[in-house]
Amino acid sequence: MSDAGEACPLPTPKKRGEQEAISAMLQAKRIAVVGMTPQPTRAGHYVPAFLRSRGREIVPVTPTYTEVDGLKSYPTLRDVPGHIDVVLVFRRPEFCPQIAEEAAEVHASGLWLQSGIFNQEAKRIAEQAGMNFVQGRCMMVEMATYARSSH
Repeated sequence: MSDAGEACPLPTPKKRGEQEAISAMLQAKRIAVVGMTPQPTRAGHYVPAFLRSRGREIVPVTPTYTEVDGLKSYPTLRDVPGHIDVVLVFRRPEFCPQIAEEAAEVHASGLWLQSGIFNQEAKRIAEQAGMNFVQGRCMMVEMATYARSSH
């Protein structure tokens, strides 16, 4: 996922209900980013940087680093103090059900699996917990598109 074209493809038509979930999550003020990385060429770095540039509070969640991009990082979602509006995931699909469980435990309002990441079990867990859910879409692309369409 190092190529920007693969990591953040152009928007595609939305399924019923998906646009509402996207719109709700794009309003989020506080986004926990699971799998955020300090490597500037990776989507797990430049997407959160873009979101920060749009006024969102970004909370890195990765056990690998204590700090990412000057922000304190937490090993798990359970370790993040305060409410999380959206959990944005940059991890392989097999890790997503566990992340969805943690997101439900901490009462996050939404779970967003980045472009190229799909997991039906994570979707089931999120929906059962009443969370908004999006998978396989780039939050940066959707935010840029949303900003243009709402003017």
